[in-house]
Formats: sequence, C-alpha cells, structure tokens
Amino acid sequence: MAIIDLANPTRFLRLTDRLLPWLVGATVVAMVVGLYLALYVSPEDYQQGATVKIMYIHVPFAWLAMFAYTVMALASLGTLVWKHPLSDVSAKAAAPIGAAFTFLCLVTGSLWGKPMWGTWWVWDARLTSVLVLFIMYLGIIALWRTIEDPIRAGKAVAVLTLVGYLNIPIIKFSVDWWNTLHQPASVIRMDGPSMPPSMLVALLVMALAFTLLFMTLHFMAMRSEILRRRIRAMRQREAAGASGIATAATAQADTAPRDGTGTLNGKTAEARS
Repeated sequence: MAIIDLANPTRFLRLTDRLLPWLVGATVVAMVVGLYLALYVSPEDYQQGATVKIMYIHVPFAWLAMFAYTVMALASLGTLVWKHPLSDVSAKAAAPIGAAFTFLCLVTGSLWGKPMWGTWWVWDARLTSVLVLFIMYLGIIALWRTIEDPIRAGKAVAVLTLVGYLNIPIIKFSVDWWNTLHQPASVIRMDGPSMPPSMLVALLVMALAFTLLFMTLHFMAMRSEILRRRIRAMRQREAAGASGIATAATAQADTAPRDGTGTLNGKTAEARS
C-alpha cells in the first residue's frame, strides 16, 4: 500500500485493525524475552551490583522519550509542508506517550542515581535537558487542549514542536559537550559497543520491546483521535442542521400573512370555524 493511501483515515483504520493484534503479540513476546535476559541471564556489574539492572528499563525509556519527540517533529513537517491529513493526528497521539516515557526516564534515573551518586537529583546537563523535554511535552499537550479547532491547533503545535526539537541533540550529545555525571555512550560508538555481549543483547531486546509498545500505543491513540474527530464533526453537522431548521421555521413564521391585528390569518380562520 502506498504511503499516500494512508492519508485516508478509513484506510488507516483498516490497516491498524490488521496490524494491532500482531503488534500486541510481538510486544508481549519481546517484553518477556527481554525481562528474562535482563533479570536472569545478564550478569551484575562489578561496581554497581544488581542496581545496574535498572538500566534495562531506564535506557529504553530515555531512547523512546527522544524517539517519540522525533515522531512528533516529522509529523509536524507533514502538517506544515505536505499537509498530510493524519500528521497532526500522529503528533497529538504521540505527545502523551512521549511525556509518559520521559517521566519514567526521570524516575528510573533518580532511582539509579541515588545509590550511585548519593543523591536523587543533580542539575546535570543530561538530567536538566531531559527535564526540559518533559516540560515541553506538557506544554504541547496543554496547547492541544487550549485550541478547540484541531486544524488550528495542529499548525500551532507543529511550529512549537519543531522549535523544541533543538533540545534533542542537546540531550544526545550533552555527555560529550559538557562534564557530566552521566557516562559517555556505551552502545552507539565509533569503535563499537563497550558493553559485554550478554548485557548488550538484553538491552537491545528491551529497547525493541519498548519500541513495539510505543508503536502499539501510538496506533491505538491515533485510532481514538480519528474516531473522536469524526464524532465531533457529526455533532457539528447535527447542530448546524438543527440551527438551519430553526432558522427556516422562524423565517416562515415571519413571512406568513397577518390580519390587521397582527394575528396569523390561518389561525384566525381556524379559530372562527
């Protein structure tokens, strides 16, 4: 199916009807395998001990927080440049999911940081930029709720999203640009991953599981948003129809013939009979 075909909301709904059961199944399988590898196969760290296993949910949360915002940025381009009818639907559906992943990233990071750094929070460059990302998510969600018209809201949110995307490379490269408590990248490196294979495989499987979870939740949220907009359009048409009927009835009453006393002739004649 061509990409242009997915611009039709009805075709998109039919596609998600077929995809969602498979996505849910793949998410469950990947999550079970990933948790087994993380909890039972992956070894403890010689310095951090069992605390290192928080990494298997914290790092995917961090990746998905940035990935969700990247999806929103691409959708924003679709709204402003290509006028794709489902772009703003995608952006609106991704915002709450991205906010949830970002919040969980901050929480699990604090849980991991307490035994390692001795504190729940420091104004580290990575932590601060992720907090800024969370605030941006909340601002975007609030803007969606402030503007009632989804078309106008989509354009305003698209501009804000693209401006805010400048924060994503800051999050990614903050550990390289500044002296932070976070360690440098361990997976995506020019000289290859620095992690043991048993830990790397578990982390990648968990990242795949959470990516599939994001896709599942995103498609479900997009379906709900499409149906919500259809209901809104139906109610607007019904309200417009009722208003038109009332206007026509008023106009008919105003143009009906009246006698000298201002009483409708038809009603007077009926009363006399």
